Amino acid sequence: MKNNLQQWFKDNEKKNLEDFFSFLKFSTIGTDPSFKSEMEKCAAWLIDFLKDCQMKARLLDTPSYPVVFAEKHYSDNVPTLLIYGHYDVQPVDPLDLWDSDPFEPTMKGNTIYARGALDNKGQIFYVLLVMKALHELLIDLPLNIKLCIEGEEESGSEGLSSILSSEKETLKADSLLVVDLDIPDKNTPAITLGARGIVTMDVEVIGADIDLHSGHHGGIAFNPIRALVDVLAKLWDEKGVVTIKSFYDDVEEVATKDFDLSFDEKQYVKEFGVRAFSPEGDYTVVESNWFRPAIEINGIEGGYHGKGFKTVLPAKAHAKLSCRIVPHQTPEKVGRLIAEFLKENIHKGLKINVDLHHGGSPIISDKNSLLAKCTSTAYSEVFKTPCKNIMAGGSVPIIAEIAEKLDAIPVMMGMGLASDNIHAPNEHFGWDRLEKGFQVVGKILELMAHHGSS
Repeated sequence: MKNNLQQWFKDNEKKNLEDFFSFLKFSTIGTDPSFKSEMEKCAAWLIDFLKDCQMKARLLDTPSYPVVFAEKHYSDNVPTLLIYGHYDVQPVDPLDLWDSDPFEPTMKGNTIYARGALDNKGQIFYVLLVMKALHELLIDLPLNIKLCIEGEEESGSEGLSSILSSEKETLKADSLLVVDLDIPDKNTPAITLGARGIVTMDVEVIGADIDLHSGHHGGIAFNPIRALVDVLAKLWDEKGVVTIKSFYDDVEEVATKDFDLSFDEKQYVKEFGVRAFSPEGDYTVVESNWFRPAIEINGIEGGYHGKGFKTVLPAKAHAKLSCRIVPHQTPEKVGRLIAEFLKENIHKGLKINVDLHHGGSPIISDKNSLLAKCTSTAYSEVFKTPCKNIMAGGSVPIIAEIAEKLDAIPVMMGMGLASDNIHAPNEHFGWDRLEKGFQVVGKILELMAHHGSS
């Protein structure tokens, strides 16, 4: 089947590229309600594409944006694979740092620039192409295939979460393939066997009813920005270890021998311009990123920061925090511990509000599952080099919930690189890697079908 798929991709390359550009042109910024019509148009486009592949496709309504669902049913006696992705994208700000319109895809050499080029339209598009190729080549694999493409991954997946119970039979599967991850570099295949969970929060410190003149009130009124940075600094000790009592109580120590922990510090510095590293205690940076929980300050503001100068003590100061969590931590408990710590340690007399958001649980995959073995083999055959085992420092919050609710064994894969600028200006994806993703997914389906029918 491999040679047939490769030839099909080459023979249809122009049309494939046109379809990809059409997909990328939808401004599917799900976090902004003003783009609702674009979200709906994109979901409808996906339904039409999947119906052309002779899949049974329909929209699953949620309280917000619809979930695109499609299936190709072979038999009740073969395994069912559910493939997950999303059609929503991150906001494009700051727009002035883009070299071209983020929703007018541009190809430079073999690289496509657009918001969503990789995350996640590029990754889910090579799955769509596999389904199209199977239909046009009249290949009927003994495997039930379902697709779940949601519109709120970038904002917490609340819509999909809300229908998991009611649509359990619709989405039910034996295995769950998440196509939204990275590989170490363009020549090194790797299967992702786990990802950290997340909990986020907004923090507000209130010091007065109004902004105050820093000359008239400095030395009298305590500055809420100072109070905020003071309490945030107390979250870590000098070695980067979180100081919150019971924060590490539920953390499971993971045997790292099965994972590739290599890290090219010089290459990392060259690619990202990073000037300092922040591992936790005596753990390496890779161990800290994959296997350890971490609190980060994602934004902080207060007072005046425009042009010129304004001597003011602001009435309020704000911060946004995120915490990546690991097995067996929960977003609810960790969020509560952080909130309690901030409230207990804020400067006396100041008011602090902590608004906890919807979180996501961490996930660990079974490297010995059928899907994991098939994915690893598929990577190795396409790349012609052994597949490594890695983890993801980031989060796909809904995956643990899907796997638990559907009782499906999850595996994560992808073709992204850390340098693809996802969530940043000039996001891009190499067409060559998109083709390799197409080949890998095609091979996974072939292997799953072979093992399931044997």
